[in-house]
Amino acid sequence: MVRTSFLLTFAFVLFVTTAPSASKKPVRAKNGMVVSADSLATAAGVEILRNGGNAVDAAVAVGFALAVTYPEAGNIGGGGFMLIRLANGDATMVDFREKAPGKASRTMYLDSTGAPVTEKSLTGPLAAGVPGTVAGLLHALENFGTRSRKEVMARAIEAAEQGMTVDRRMAASLAESHPLFARFPSSQKIFSRDGGPLKEGDILRQPDLAATLHAVSDKGKAGFYDGRVASLIVAEMEKGGGIMSRQDLLEYEAIEREPLFGSYRGCDILSSSPPSAGGGVLLEMLNILERFDLASKGHGSSQVIHLLAAAGQRAYADRAKYLGDPDFTKIPIQELVSKQYAASRSLMIDSLHATSSAKIDAGVVSDFGEEHETTHYCVADRYGNVVSTTVTLNSLHGCKVVVDGAGFLLNNEMDDFVVQPGVPNQFGLVGGEANGIAPGKRMLSSMTPTIVMRNDQPYLLLGARGGGRITTAVVQIIVNVIDFGMNIQEAVDAPRTHHQWLPDTVLYEPHGLVPDVMSNLRRMGYAFDLTLESNGRAEAMMIKDGYFYGAPDPREEGVALGY
Repeated sequence: MVRTSFLLTFAFVLFVTTAPSASKKPVRAKNGMVVSADSLATAAGVEILRNGGNAVDAAVAVGFALAVTYPEAGNIGGGGFMLIRLANGDATMVDFREKAPGKASRTMYLDSTGAPVTEKSLTGPLAAGVPGTVAGLLHALENFGTRSRKEVMARAIEAAEQGMTVDRRMAASLAESHPLFARFPSSQKIFSRDGGPLKEGDILRQPDLAATLHAVSDKGKAGFYDGRVASLIVAEMEKGGGIMSRQDLLEYEAIEREPLFGSYRGCDILSSSPPSAGGGVLLEMLNILERFDLASKGHGSSQVIHLLAAAGQRAYADRAKYLGDPDFTKIPIQELVSKQYAASRSLMIDSLHATSSAKIDAGVVSDFGEEHETTHYCVADRYGNVVSTTVTLNSLHGCKVVVDGAGFLLNNEMDDFVVQPGVPNQFGLVGGEANGIAPGKRMLSSMTPTIVMRNDQPYLLLGARGGGRITTAVVQIIVNVIDFGMNIQEAVDAPRTHHQWLPDTVLYEPHGLVPDVMSNLRRMGYAFDLTLESNGRAEAMMIKDGYFYGAPDPREEGVALGY
């Protein structure tokens, strides 16, 4: 079976470079590295690097492999953002976020009284935006890669054709989605057996998905957005009440955008720009935190947790008002990520008391000049190129619909639009008209692929899954490394908190806050909510002293592999 036989090829590499350590040491490699949520996808990327491909080639290989091996979030039926920093210093972001179909309307998820019908934006074909992953991965490969489609897609196709053993993680995710899969025969026939979900040890074969991947390998973008696969997507829409058309598919294009640039305590930061909200929120939070001496207060102290929460409240309030698709909405992004703006926002922070979110509104600007089924991966090559990529279906297994005959799950990203101003989405995030539904518009995202530079060289690559918790996870990992001197694995492993303005609570992980810190914070006025999952699940890498250090998140059993 592919999950075992293919990985045997890398047995030596795994033994040498990825053996776990009780001392929380990151994985180390000399020539190149991939960190992702799945072992087969990681190995597929490393194989490309070992054969001379660059980081973009490997990132595309990982992306297509995750569509096979990580169906809860890896995808060709969703979208994402790829942040690329080349060895020559050039940087770009490939935006392959999904788009609203041409027949989408502002009130499409409201009933006759104007009340939201949540189910319609979450489950079934009507919840799906036009997929962008295939266009985005191919755009990156054609413009920045060096290998052929056939080479970078070979392992993904092999895994889909030969089958793979369902591991514990996949079995758990399929069991969770099974009640909704049961509503869609096309999904049921792939992910179920004898009326129940596939179990650990079962073999998952995906011949329809293999045929779709072959079409992309042979014909490029037209193999997905035109021809047989496009016809199957449209047929699924017509059968299930969706509105995506053949024209929507033909017109979809991945585009390049300039990343957001900022700095934190002497390090330069590159992160995602709108329609991702992640980079803007990240830089605003870091700019606020930079005004305080976090190191002197101690990691995990009540003062540090207070400042993280206060920065999050203000940045997420700005997110709700100002951020959306820049092709539809004028966004004051440069002012929002400026040091001057952070200075004004930080003046509102009381060192001894929490500020109620009811008293926090978006800041005044003058210049208008994901459940969390997302996954992140990092790639670095021996040539000096680095890639930080986040892809998503939005909810676990997206809208739960497999395109019959094509073998892939569709996203439910339409829920990331504001269905109605002030009404939270499935992650509790609220927004305004800047993120309202419109035909052809890209919905706002929390994805935060990030590259941290030190002395003009790549230093940290990171990102996460977790809906609205993605950005605060990335912020805390950066702070853990730069302010508290942790190695990258310690920084990823450390407990995380989260505050996103509304609801007005601090989310904390089990064993994440010691009793006296929580007592201090309660006295300051904070309310708490224990998350039984995690405050983001990250994948990260550090590049230091000529070595690559990979740090998969133990919260999701990710894999770092190098050579």
